[in-house]
Amino acid sequence: MPSKEDLKRQAFQAIDDRADEIVGLAQTILKNPEPGFRETKTSKLVANKFAELGIPFKAGMAMTGVRGEITGGTAGPTLAILGELDSLIVSEHPHADPETNAAHACGHHCQIAMLYGAAMALSHSGLLAELSGRLVFMAVPAEEYIEIEYRDSLRREGKIEFLGGKPELIKLGEFDDVNMAMMLHTTSTPAEKQLCLSGTNNGTVAKKIQFIGRGAHAGGTPHLGINALNAATLALTGIHFNRETFQDADTIRVHPIITKGGEAVSAVPADVRMETFVRGRTIEAIMDANMKVDRALKAGAMAMGAKVSIQTIPGYMPLSQNQDMADIFEANSVDLVGKENVGHVSHRTGSTDMGDVSQLMPVIHPYVGGASGLGHGADYVIEDYKLAVITAAKALTATAVDLLGDGATKAGSIIGGHRPEMTKDEYLKFMRQLASEELFESD
Repeated sequence: MPSKEDLKRQAFQAIDDRADEIVGLAQTILKNPEPGFRETKTSKLVANKFAELGIPFKAGMAMTGVRGEITGGTAGPTLAILGELDSLIVSEHPHADPETNAAHACGHHCQIAMLYGAAMALSHSGLLAELSGRLVFMAVPAEEYIEIEYRDSLRREGKIEFLGGKPELIKLGEFDDVNMAMMLHTTSTPAEKQLCLSGTNNGTVAKKIQFIGRGAHAGGTPHLGINALNAATLALTGIHFNRETFQDADTIRVHPIITKGGEAVSAVPADVRMETFVRGRTIEAIMDANMKVDRALKAGAMAMGAKVSIQTIPGYMPLSQNQDMADIFEANSVDLVGKENVGHVSHRTGSTDMGDVSQLMPVIHPYVGGASGLGHGADYVIEDYKLAVITAAKALTATAVDLLGDGATKAGSIIGGHRPEMTKDEYLKFMRQLASEELFESD
């Protein structure tokens, strides 16, 4: 019976033998960026790759998701390896689509390639029979929380319920038979080194806001109007004045933008639109900050005699990671790149819908280097594909071998000792309760 180390070497050789193909997949996706719930070409490409590997799959979940599955030599738990399909919209990016301005400015093209590399190694290197349980390879849509207007239109049409890919897949039952999950994201932060363990992430809710005033001639009769832009400005000031009430430990982030400031410079603004995220480290902190934001929005409207429509949209849950899974990943990282090249981050104030999955089961969401520039920026590019794709695929594969090898004893121990924050039903109930629309009239 081969040892786990023998199985890993076998898998690594399979990845090295097809390294050019795996990197080529990332570069093909880079040239064909597609934002969330629009990833039709990328989804088809993943489906074709699974078909080439002979991996049974289904496609079209949550519009563009693809889910492949293979079974080990004996029964055991199910481990999901995830990769995200979607791009951002960054018009200045060197690889932006000239028609849509879509661009992979967050490295998701590498995620799909490392997912494929791991799937190939685990299914084609002869080691599958030595593993216990099932492996699910999931290409998921719409992690980037963008194009809220478009996604909300999909929601109103009944095509989706949630605006993120993983929450939608949870609702659809694609995680019902999954016991644990992992994915790996690129990073450009030098301090995070070549492979990086991370801890927690902020969760978030999104808000769409409309201030409704009364139009009038801005020069001749401004006294007859109700200035919705002034109401919005007062609301922003109220939000800012609340910042001293946000506790440092809660890592609250509120970052509104005005998306429409009025109709014409000669008219008192009667229709002003705003969007914001409210982020925080815990659900309780998010809800407290969200209440304060709503209060400020209403105060701005009341001061001017305006109305305000507030739509709150469920975003992403805070991410927490399983320490035992992280320890296994770290040991493999040290073997791959050396202890001096493994970084650690305790908390990130950005958000990911892997946080939603983490409410239901043990997960990890570590990082791999190889990128440069600012995440989500025009200068975010992959400089080292060998690290960002090939080493990443090996790290995922080795961790899968450790979890499902030896009768899946490590996976079984982790699953047995894990207490999820929520059941699926509790999660869906909470997310649905978050969704609200309110019209506040100051009269």
